[in-house]
Amino acid sequence: MLYNIFIDPFMQMVQMPDLLVQTLWEGLVSGVLYALIALGFVLIFKASGVFNFAQGIMVVFSALTLVGSYEKFAALGFSGPVAAFVALILAAAVMFVFAVLVERVVLRPLVNQPDIILFMATFGITYLLIGFGEMVFGGDPKQMIANELFLPSGSIDVEMLGGRVSFQKLDIAAAVIASVMIAGLAVFFQKTRIGRALRAVADSHKAALSVGISLNQIWVIVWFAAGLVALVTGIMWGARSDVSFALEVVALKALPVLVLGGFTSVPGAIVGGLIIGVGEKLGEFYWGPLLGGGIESWLAYVIALVFLLYRPQGLFGDKIIERI
Repeated sequence: MLYNIFIDPFMQMVQMPDLLVQTLWEGLVSGVLYALIALGFVLIFKASGVFNFAQGIMVVFSALTLVGSYEKFAALGFSGPVAAFVALILAAAVMFVFAVLVERVVLRPLVNQPDIILFMATFGITYLLIGFGEMVFGGDPKQMIANELFLPSGSIDVEMLGGRVSFQKLDIAAAVIASVMIAGLAVFFQKTRIGRALRAVADSHKAALSVGISLNQIWVIVWFAAGLVALVTGIMWGARSDVSFALEVVALKALPVLVLGGFTSVPGAIVGGLIIGVGEKLGEFYWGPLLGGGIESWLAYVIALVFLLYRPQGLFGDKIIERI
């Protein structure tokens, strides 16, 4: 049994390298999208010290706003790419209003409160968005308007390594868009004045206030940036399946990514996302049949548990040193 578990998968990789490439590609795409979700968590945690449990439902709510708005426009006889673009702008505007409300209603009254109180507040935001989303958009899955947003369909088949590897055009577009957005946000927060202010707030709230940085403005900007990340993530994941509240479970796969990469590291979110994405695809394809199948749903959390035991701060996280 142990021989089969440890040797058979590696023999399959050697004997069928084209399937290995296919599996690695699918894991790479999933990993990039996981990294994009994790980036939303990292941005908010760096700026306010809040672990935003609501990031997953923000992915769902932003995508539902986009699709629901387009459906309303279509019912009025206004459809096509222009209507989709207007719905996209409206969804982004809704996420901005959401960021302002979170800052005014949640963060500002609870500033300097214990972290657990802010964490529980994000639980409240989660269930508020779930209830409001079901009330406005209903609970049925909706189809993402991929064609109207010019997302490609079909696949590109490439002969390599003695077989055929299929690359879905939508997966290519998702990987490219997510990578560009991650790189753009990284440059924005590293090179711009707002980015420097964010890093100052992350280091010390009091020091940032002493040099005239507005915490309230920074929090709005960061939550809005996390909302845009959630919107793009919702579009990409929704185009691969459907837009439904089940996407929140997919979004929570970012938790193992954060454990691996570190809660305060943008590069960590990228590396952690790739490790989880590739790891769970390899595990499901090669080791899943030997372990009864379905390991893709829990393998990421097992990997995260191992990291917590041996490196709890993650690969790129800051090691916490407490002096007694």
